[in-house]
Amino acid sequence: MRPTTSLSGAPGRQAMDSSTALVIETHNLTKTYKGVQALKGLNLKVPKNSIFGFLGPNGAGKTTTIKLLLGLARPTSGEGRVFGHAIGRDSVRIRQRVGYLAQDPRYYEHMTARETLRFTAGFFFSGPAAQIEARIAETLDLVGLADKADRPLKGFSGGERQRLGIAQAQINYPDLIILDEPAASLDPQGRRDVLEVMERLRKYTTIFYSTHILDDVQRVSDTVAILNQGELVAQAPIEQLLAGSGGLIYQVKLKGDAEPVRGLVAAQPWVSTLKVDRVNGATAWHVGVTDEAAAEHDLLRLVLSDPAVSVAEFARQKYDLEEAFLKIVEGGDHGKQ
Repeated sequence: MRPTTSLSGAPGRQAMDSSTALVIETHNLTKTYKGVQALKGLNLKVPKNSIFGFLGPNGAGKTTTIKLLLGLARPTSGEGRVFGHAIGRDSVRIRQRVGYLAQDPRYYEHMTARETLRFTAGFFFSGPAAQIEARIAETLDLVGLADKADRPLKGFSGGERQRLGIAQAQINYPDLIILDEPAASLDPQGRRDVLEVMERLRKYTTIFYSTHILDDVQRVSDTVAILNQGELVAQAPIEQLLAGSGGLIYQVKLKGDAEPVRGLVAAQPWVSTLKVDRVNGATAWHVGVTDEAAAEHDLLRLVLSDPAVSVAEFARQKYDLEEAFLKIVEGGDHGKQ
């Protein structure tokens, strides 16, 4: 029977337990195919209203994880919950609140984007046709396809097809959108367009997407999990992951005699390391900190408390995700949180 809903809200939407802010949570989730472990004791925590990047090489187990979360495959052992519902037992209830885009979406080529969304909307909505059409128009505008709404899909580019796939996943006002490699086969412009759509969706829903493209993760993700050979090797907010295992580091370039104030800074309880380099008469500090808020509030003030010192540069050290990824995957630095 087709579900009936008011288009002012989400079909099947229910309030999550107010005691938790996690949309997805797994405990030792494992999947074995013919004696081969595709997934090994996965423990994921996906915060509500985040863009969660599920990163890993091809064959790492990302698609297997998505199939388990959607109830399309059964775990060999362990458990998982989406919106607090068990992934095996309550998969129908979960899927009522989830939008999903497969890695290689297929369409009826003779249909237009508007007709495609009208067909999809028919599985979720019944009611006044004008309201359904308004929802379709709203969704096409959201993914940047309003000007191509009535063109046959056979003329669509790869990026336009992926954005239409996201529109299909979003049409039912889902609380969670799962995207499997949404930009894997696109050119740079197509990838940019898809990432921009994901950023626009951030305020409406939680986005969980798998990818092996490091630049995409660094651009849009709040939190990242790294999967390698079926095993979770890191999970952390993107800034924490990029900061490396040594914690946050601030770079300060100084002029003048900085030695007296160095001892004052090094004595702070939130300063873990202070390395000094001298280049061309200037002094460069690399200050490792354990408390970001304290460093942002006090570090520069402490340095400038000495009138003999002037600051030429002050910034938090930036890291490249590729460097962090290779260090974790190849170096065995498991940054599980």
